[in-house]
Amino acid sequence: MAFDFKKEYKEFYMPKNSPQIVDVPKANYIALRGRGDPNEEGGAYQKAIGLLYAVAYTLKMSYKTDYRIEGFFDYVVPPLEGFWWQEGVEGIDLADKSKFNWISLIRLPDFITEKDFEWAVKTASQKKKLDCSAVEFLTVEEGLCVQIMHHGPYDDESATVALMDEYIKERGYVNDFNERRLHHEIYLSDARKTAPEKWKTVIRHPIKKV
Repeated sequence: MAFDFKKEYKEFYMPKNSPQIVDVPKANYIALRGRGDPNEEGGAYQKAIGLLYAVAYTLKMSYKTDYRIEGFFDYVVPPLEGFWWQEGVEGIDLADKSKFNWISLIRLPDFITEKDFEWAVKTASQKKKLDCSAVEFLTVEEGLCVQIMHHGPYDDESATVALMDEYIKERGYVNDFNERRLHHEIYLSDARKTAPEKWKTVIRHPIKKV
């Protein structure tokens, strides 16, 4: 059976419906940076997702090619994730999506190296006739965070975030947003196929002890 990150690391991908504090270890990702409204039809964000999945599935299906990845085992491509921020705003302002900065990303299994990643970028670009040159190999170590499972549309996240803020305040923590520690979302639902009220999204914020 293929290795599934969501099942093997439930504490990071399937949190409870109430806030919890976690210490998130270092992990590698396929990533692409951009700016602008993610809802723009055919915009930069939607194009970025296509490029990420092109590279992700090239790596997953590498065993069917002549290229060999050391230590490879079959796995389910992890869910899409995103880091979001706006200049001069702590957290995010959902009312002004045009000023979003984002890093869209997909986690990589630990056995995939930068060399393997570079092969996948080149192969995906050639086979799928795409320019994947902006896709990068990114290592992230989030550390201490608060997270929760958000149910429903992304525009309703403010109420869920308020629960997180109250939870950490009661326990002597504060949010710790900076240029490296950002509002983080993990998308467990396919927004194209699922009604908005049924969407499930992990929301994760960096924190520190007061």
